[in-house]
Amino acid sequence: MPRVNLTDLTVKTLPLPELGQVTYWDDGLSGFGVRVSQGGSKSFVLVHGVNRQRETLGRYPTISLRQARDQAKKKQAEITLGIEQNRSISFKDARELFLEDCRSKNKKNTVDYYRKRLDIHFRFGRKRLDEISRTDIQSRIRRSQVSPSEQHHAFVAIRTFLNWALREQYIEISPIAAMKPPAAPKPRERVLSDGELQEVFAKSMQQPYPFGTIVTLLILTGMRRNEVASLEWDWIDQNDRMIILPASLTKNNRTHVQPYSDLVAVVFERIPRTSKYLFPSRSDKGTVFNGWGKSKAQIDAKLENVDPFTLHDLRRTFATIHAKIGTPIHVTEKLLNHVSGTISGVAAVYNRHSYLDEMRDAIEQYDGYVSGLTQMHLS
Repeated sequence: MPRVNLTDLTVKTLPLPELGQVTYWDDGLSGFGVRVSQGGSKSFVLVHGVNRQRETLGRYPTISLRQARDQAKKKQAEITLGIEQNRSISFKDARELFLEDCRSKNKKNTVDYYRKRLDIHFRFGRKRLDEISRTDIQSRIRRSQVSPSEQHHAFVAIRTFLNWALREQYIEISPIAAMKPPAAPKPRERVLSDGELQEVFAKSMQQPYPFGTIVTLLILTGMRRNEVASLEWDWIDQNDRMIILPASLTKNNRTHVQPYSDLVAVVFERIPRTSKYLFPSRSDKGTVFNGWGKSKAQIDAKLENVDPFTLHDLRRTFATIHAKIGTPIHVTEKLLNHVSGTISGVAAVYNRHSYLDEMRDAIEQYDGYVSGLTQMHLS
């Protein structure tokens, strides 16, 4: 890590890393530095003790360099005099460091997954990390009675967090090292019937933009919900009718090219072009639509003959209909951007055929199937 002479001007002008975070250590005070993240945040930190424990003193400019340095000197003096023992980091500070580390290694969806579960189920605040017991964690997981699936997700999040804390030497042992995880959720097999798909499609057409439009595209493309919600106009080739998803967005980290047909083309024409995103958030501050729960509940309330379903069930239904209309399995896998199916491993390396023509033919047949179900055409 770089060492610099920290001054007010230096702290203000420290360069941002392209990825993750960088700590600039002070030449004048051992163990004291400024951690700079790629997002622009700057935090004063202090490393002390035989275990080289890292502690966050505060964010700049909320506290000044002088205040942070004085606080660091005071803490070092207290440790030296035995007034304050080498204490474990707080849960709140550890959570912040964990999420920053995740941002440097994972996609936004993964970081959001951990943040959501830690914030909802494990609100330990300033409690020391080494004081959190197995009972504390078990009791909070048991409170996650939304579903067995959510209990499992909560356990995965806290286990990942504590394993990270163990590697960083913030704790000496994970309190849940021998804890049996809740039962993993069974894979869903829900596929909407033709009648259900007909009603959901019709209601999505009636539902206002943006959520109704998102559901319509989920039905017509089989894409994942985050892929549709994150769409940018630059990723859509309206001349050749192709959607090009960058590797940074797809689950398998591979660029995905998916052709689309008449129904999707008309949906795109109806979307207002007020942002680089097709579905920007209400504030449009560089973020995309995220009001899933409330919007899904609104459309569910209008359905009369449809059993409970998730948005991902629409993707499974998309694949099932392609099997029904005779789309070859390898073409369906290309449409779904799967890499673990019939063309994988060495075969995938040597098989460079894009199957675009076959994909276009399959999409046109699928459009005809959906149009026949709904007895309507977009115009």
